[in-house]
Amino acid sequence: MMRAVVYDRYGGPEELRLSDIDIPDPAKGQVRVKVSACAVNLSDWEYLVGSPFYARMVGGMMRPKIPVLGSDIVGVVDSIGPGVSDIDVGQRIMGDFVMTRGGFAEYACVPASEAVAVPPGLSDEIAACLPQAGGIAVAGTEDLEAGNRFLINGAGGGSGTMALQLAKAAGCHVTAVDNERKIGWLESLGADQVMDYREQNFTDCGEKWDRILDMVATRGPGEIARALAEGGTYRAVGGHVGVLLSLVVGGRVRSRRHSIGMLMVPSGRDLTERVARMALEGRISPHLDSVLPLSSVPEALRRTGSGDVRGKVVITM
Repeated sequence: MMRAVVYDRYGGPEELRLSDIDIPDPAKGQVRVKVSACAVNLSDWEYLVGSPFYARMVGGMMRPKIPVLGSDIVGVVDSIGPGVSDIDVGQRIMGDFVMTRGGFAEYACVPASEAVAVPPGLSDEIAACLPQAGGIAVAGTEDLEAGNRFLINGAGGGSGTMALQLAKAAGCHVTAVDNERKIGWLESLGADQVMDYREQNFTDCGEKWDRILDMVATRGPGEIARALAEGGTYRAVGGHVGVLLSLVVGGRVRSRRHSIGMLMVPSGRDLTERVARMALEGRISPHLDSVLPLSSVPEALRRTGSGDVRGKVVITM
């Protein structure tokens, strides 16, 4: 048996409970890891509450198909399933295992094809911050140029803070949008301009940006177009399905003057390896809000869902 935080219906953190469950066996193409650390992501919150709707499309329409959340997993391989030949028992691995999840537990079975060897220079806690959030930050800041005006909506989370680092390193003027509790902190991280989204709507302030990276889209293409400079680009990471569809469809209509759409983040080993190298080189440095025990998963998810986390929260076993 192993300890795990489980849930069997959609809802808030009150649906989570710490339980003893069977240790899983790796299926074909999987390895089992003894989990060392697992980062908390906004996607975990979405799978917990079953919203936006795409969380149910993937995770189960009426009830969750997978009882254990947690996808950014770091651990040591202790068992190998059939068909796996390029990973050894005892190897320390990391990855964004968002389709299988299972990281908020002592053991997890994950697809070997998504697993990356953790570089010796990275701690378990830092490595856990990188796969999903770091991948979004890297994809969302590709091809930035010195002098670009770059806005990050939801800048105070894991992806946003790493995107802020990369944009400043590229020589951009960075506007960081988040809640009032993070404004001063974002300034200390190097943001050139900060906005409290409750007090100021960036699409309605008369300013324009060359690039906008939106962590949680709430505005349609008409509003977004007002905030884009000629030839500017807007990319949304997530949000409600209706808003995302309007951005995809409406963005095509407005494509002559702007590029409006979803951020396509390539999944798999290549991006995770790239982000890990960037962390070793000091080009990305995740901000650890806190490192908590397994029993604190409900509180960690509550804070993530309410936007209270500065950077990343990591659960360790």
